[in-house]
Amino acid sequence: MPATDTNALEAAAFRRLLAHLRERSDVQNIDLMVLAGFCRNCLADWLQQAASEAGLAMDRDQARELVYGMPFADWKARHQREATPEQLAAFEASRRRHGP
Repeated sequence: MPATDTNALEAAAFRRLLAHLRERSDVQNIDLMVLAGFCRNCLADWLQQAASEAGLAMDRDQARELVYGMPFADWKARHQREATPEQLAAFEASRRRHGP
């Protein structure tokens, strides 16, 4: 498959992942970290790193807005809950098993 086709497919899948994560605001970042080892903030960090590698300017806030579909502070105020003791324990156990 030509690289341009692969890139287009990857971009479409990434857009679908972002849409899915925006729709599933009930899923907290800490839950994603426990189960998958990454969260929305990780995706934003990866976008920022990719932009930097491509010589493009993108700061953390811009990357997070691209991932969250709104400024991070707005998303956090609307959707983020305080982590429960159970979530924190699961997160720490996951970190011990898989590293930072």
